[in-house]
Amino acid sequence: MSKQPDHARLDRVVAEARKLSESRETGYRERALKLYPWICGRCAREFSGVRLSELTVHHKDHNHDNNPPDGSNWELLCLYCHDNEHARVLDEAARGRATGEMSVATHNPFAALQSLLKKKTD
Repeated sequence: MSKQPDHARLDRVVAEARKLSESRETGYRERALKLYPWICGRCAREFSGVRLSELTVHHKDHNHDNNPPDGSNWELLCLYCHDNEHARVLDEAARGRATGEMSVATHNPFAALQSLLKKKTD
């Protein structure tokens, strides 16, 4: 005697999965992945497919509750660069050089992109 599938349970599971997916879609990670290219803002490595999970959202001001809709407090960093960023902050605090304001990295790997694109079209 084979057991019949529980369609009501299956429907509940699918509905819950859709609800969780929609919730994640509105989360800051999904928004950041839609706003920015899938490239680490520090080492400039590109990510796609299954490796996309190695790309994290870093809050520039270190406040995870500060999530403006334009993404101005975020940058995409790979796991290694993200860990390095937080380790630097901890190192500075351990050295007693921490200030009330967290330092924000100023490196921008895309700074010269506009001029390079303009040269190609000339």
